[in-house]
Order: sequence, then structure tokens, then C-alpha cells
Amino acid sequence: MKYLMTTAAALCASAAWAETPVLQVYTYDSFVADWGPGPVIEAAFEETCACDLQFVGAGDGAALLARIKLEGARSDADIVLGMDTNLVAAAKETGLFAPHSASADYALPITWADDTFVPFDFGYFAFVHNADVTPPANFRELADSDLKIAIQDPRSSTPGLGLLMWVKEAYGDEAPAIWADLSDNVLTVTKGWSESYGLFLEGEADMVLSYTTSPAYHLIAEEDATKAAAAFDEGHYMQVEVAGKLAGSDQPELADTFLAFMVGEGFQSVIPTTNWMYPAVTPAAGLPDGFDTLITPEKALLMSPEDAAAARDEALAEWRDALAQ
Repeated sequence: MKYLMTTAAALCASAAWAETPVLQVYTYDSFVADWGPGPVIEAAFEETCACDLQFVGAGDGAALLARIKLEGARSDADIVLGMDTNLVAAAKETGLFAPHSASADYALPITWADDTFVPFDFGYFAFVHNADVTPPANFRELADSDLKIAIQDPRSSTPGLGLLMWVKEAYGDEAPAIWADLSDNVLTVTKGWSESYGLFLEGEADMVLSYTTSPAYHLIAEEDATKAAAAFDEGHYMQVEVAGKLAGSDQPELADTFLAFMVGEGFQSVIPTTNWMYPAVTPAAGLPDGFDTLITPEKALLMSPEDAAAARDEALAEWRDALAQ
């Protein structure tokens, strides 16, 4: 009798588990790290959704699109979170994404009106250095210096691709010459952001491609004021990170619920001190102390998704040719 009751209880538990909807979200590795926003957001959303939210780390931001293209309509993912505006046009061309129903009062420096992708944070690319290093004021000064930089591969990393767009937008036809001059400064090209930032922290590189907000992490989380971002007078390229719902999702309503949650307080309030970016929607409490110490680019650079898609192959070829010399 005891065995029968135990078996019945197990069957009931299994049935309940089977009925729990699963929402699978592909994102970049740092998002799901113990120190990233993923664990906190997962717990917060599951309190409201009666579901199982599963974040799946899939490399760096640009690698997400490559994986979705490979998997196609057979993908188990319901949402892809972590691409940016440089990849939006290419993502739409796949036909794998569906329109969303989310809306919010965005705090973005640009007007947002995209029916397929929803922004969740933004920032500005910058080279981070130790405060005792005199930084260059632009790419030309960087190229003329002996400083060694760690950057990310634009084929797998959104910061790496953002750097190509930054140089291209700032210099146009002069971009190949800028890359030729910078090639001697490039210590290494890593697959993703985490690897290159780690090399910088270990003292292997003088500067690392990151964000103007990166010093906030050291200041707030570590009480360390020894890191700074170099202000470049050409301006700084902006990154807007987005999420999109896959058309093949078997949980389309739950996916829409998550995207609406993503632009709400429970998600946005976590972003500044876990993803160390500016939230797409300003939290009720505002930005944390320490963000007011960050540099503010005098000029923000950003290509439209269409222009970024059109410039990508040429910019990639210029970068590859310069570093191959």
C-alpha cells in the first residue's frame, strides 16, 4: 500500500512537471554567469510565470545569430537575447523571428520603433585602461602609441563588430589606413569579451575593448577606482542590445510575457549592477551611485541596422586584411 501511494505521488509530480511550460532563451555566456543578470532574472520571472525559464549560454553576442541560422526552424529556443542593432537587419532576413507586443517608455538616446526586436539595455564602446596610464584621445593617437590592446573577434562578438562599425563610422574611407596603423597595437583577438577583459585584468594588455560603463563594476562591486575608460574625440559607437521571439516558438504567449517583463522594473533594475550597462527603461530608483562618475561621450555614433548590414562585409575585410599583414 505504501509503495502504491509513493508511486501515485511520483506520477502526480511527474504530471505536474510535464505541464510546467518551459521557456528557453538563448543568450551570451556572461549573461548567464553567476555574477551576471541571468540567475536573478530567472528567479524573478519564475515567481510570476508558473513556468520554467531556461537561459542557454551560446557564446558571445554575434555567435547567437550564427547558431540560430544553423538550427533554423528546428531550434528549441523561444527567444534570442543579446544581439544588437548591428545584427538586427541580418536577423530579420532569416525570417525566423516574429513580431512582438511589448511596449515601454524607453530611456534610449534614440527613438525605438521596431516591431520585431525589443531593447533591454544600451552602452557605448570604449577602451578601458588602468587609471595610471595616460590614454590616447582618439584612434590616431592610439595607433601612434606603444599601448597594446586586447579586442574581440567581430565574427563572434558584438563588441568586436561594434569596434569595426566605430572605426568605419568615424573614418569612412580612411578606415583601412586606421586599421593598418592599429595593427601593431593589437596584442590579441579573442573569441569573446570575457577572455579579452580577463587578459587586461591579468596585466597582459594595456587597454581592452569594453564599455564606458565597465569602470562602474570595479568602483561599485570592488570599491576599486583604478580603472577608467578613455574618452575619444571622434565619438563613441553606441550599442543597443535586443531580444526577439522566434516564429517557431511553441510558447509564443509566454515569450510575449517574458518580453513585456524584460522592459519592466523586475528586469531593468537588475541591469546596471549585473550586466553593467545602461537600462533601456530607467528604474524607479534611478541609476546606482557610481554611474555619475563615468565619462559621457560628447558624440554618439550609431549606424542604422540597414547601414550596418551594408557596411559589415567591407569593414570585416578591412580589419582582416590589416591584421593579416
